Amino acid sequence: MPISDDQLIDILTKIKVLDEKKIATTKDYMAHNEIGLQEALLEQDLIEDEQLGIAIANFLKVPFVNLSKISIPPDVSHIVPERVARKHSALAFARDDKGIKLAMADPTDKILIESIAHKTQMPVTVHFATQRDIQNAFHLYKKNPQIAFKELLSNAGIDDIEKAKNIPVAKIVDMILTTAYYDNVSDVHIEPQEEGSVVRYRLDGMLKEVLTYPKLLHDRILTRLKVMARLRTDEHLAPQDGKIRISVDDGNLDLRLSIIPIVEGEKAVLRLLASRNRSITLSDLGMSEEDLKKVTHSYNKSFGMILSTGPTGSGKSTSIYSILKVLNVRTKNITTIEDPVEYRLKGVNQIQVNTKANLTFASGLRSILRQDPNIILVGEIRDKETANIAVNAALTGHLVVSTLHTNDAATALPRLIDMDIEPFLVSSTVNIIIAQRLVRKICEMCKTSYEITIEEIKKNFSPDIIKKYFDKKKTVRAYKGTGCNICHHTGYRGRIGIFEVLETSKEIRKLILQKNDSDVIVTQAQKEGMTLMLEDGIRKVIDGVTSFEEILRVTKTESV
Repeated sequence: MPISDDQLIDILTKIKVLDEKKIATTKDYMAHNEIGLQEALLEQDLIEDEQLGIAIANFLKVPFVNLSKISIPPDVSHIVPERVARKHSALAFARDDKGIKLAMADPTDKILIESIAHKTQMPVTVHFATQRDIQNAFHLYKKNPQIAFKELLSNAGIDDIEKAKNIPVAKIVDMILTTAYYDNVSDVHIEPQEEGSVVRYRLDGMLKEVLTYPKLLHDRILTRLKVMARLRTDEHLAPQDGKIRISVDDGNLDLRLSIIPIVEGEKAVLRLLASRNRSITLSDLGMSEEDLKKVTHSYNKSFGMILSTGPTGSGKSTSIYSILKVLNVRTKNITTIEDPVEYRLKGVNQIQVNTKANLTFASGLRSILRQDPNIILVGEIRDKETANIAVNAALTGHLVVSTLHTNDAATALPRLIDMDIEPFLVSSTVNIIIAQRLVRKICEMCKTSYEITIEEIKKNFSPDIIKKYFDKKKTVRAYKGTGCNICHHTGYRGRIGIFEVLETSKEIRKLILQKNDSDVIVTQAQKEGMTLMLEDGIRKVIDGVTSFEEILRVTKTESV
């Protein structure tokens, strides 16, 4: 490392990011989670990645670069071979008459610098980039799955797949899965069709076809997956579920496999549960500084309830895991009941729901209460019994974190009352409600701006929104992605959350006791400074993070 932990602590103390209390908490967090100082600082939302990078670069007296904000030509990135780049956390990002510009997590690695200078016969200018930023830039090395598939067959000497006997099925499966991992894919669909078979990746919430192959390969690929998941290879007419673990460069990749019989054969869907997703923080998800302060204040309480709401796929699980990671210290006993357990958290007691053994959310929650817990995570409040036990746990000195399926934050309150929870119990236990959606981020590599008229915006947004954010403007500067190889020509790469954070203040507690509907509660919350999800989305459009089309897509509104 180019900088020691003591040096970094000293730097961050001088710029008032850390104080004695935060230092002690961070060291405890590092020891409990067995991670480094920089990762601990980021996971606890004490500093943003770019701010951390600037501080270290200034100390090292080298220029700082944020790779996520620049366009890197493919031929430049490949100056450093992928294997070397991953080993040394280094990436070439620019080349001009003056030489090569090299981003490094360790600018003191003179051997690598000299090696690249010798290889290119050009001077090398070193810049500092954070480890996380460099790892995120490794997507530049990725290959199109269709091209990679053809290369595998070519390397195996196969010209005619119809006649080939030694098809490298294991390598094909590994290629499909590892490519998905490095491309930040959430799900892989492998499905037979009338003619041929197709592989589709769910990338940033959208399914995209990435590979087609002859149908005669399909059964062999499914058999390979069944072997990896230890499922029955002779069963083709019943659904099967299993788990797979494979090794990747920076750790292990866990996958959930689901196989179902359809008319054309067997279809497989794999959910990727990558360990690197566990390091995502609420700041990474796009939560504003004001909302983050509210959430931090809430989870620092020793009792009460934190609810995360939204539809399936809105990022609720990631948000509550982010909260649990911050709370996960040796002085606290954290127990969860989940269905399924998506990510393993070291030091947390995680229970998998098992209906066959009568281990439901409700029965598991009862058992947890006899385990002397400080913090309880209930994967989802689905029924009256679970809601009743969770609320009583929050009332008796436990911090309860859970999810609920409602459209917005305020609707969660009457929803609990509909589950036969007394209003006085709801008002006295719920600390905060986080409602969210995930929107796609505009690809930084092909981002461009354009002008849109207020008349166009008025077609989809209410007069109140227009007045608040675009008052007296005739046109608005907006952004979009034109499409490139990096974003699969979609114009988007990655996702970010839009949030609505409702704190239960004294006034809102009174409204709950009076059984007011969600509209009244929203009005009061807005008076107290709550930002609606739509408004948070508009802010991200103005900042050039996402587009108007994305905000409308996820909020599902015709006139808002």
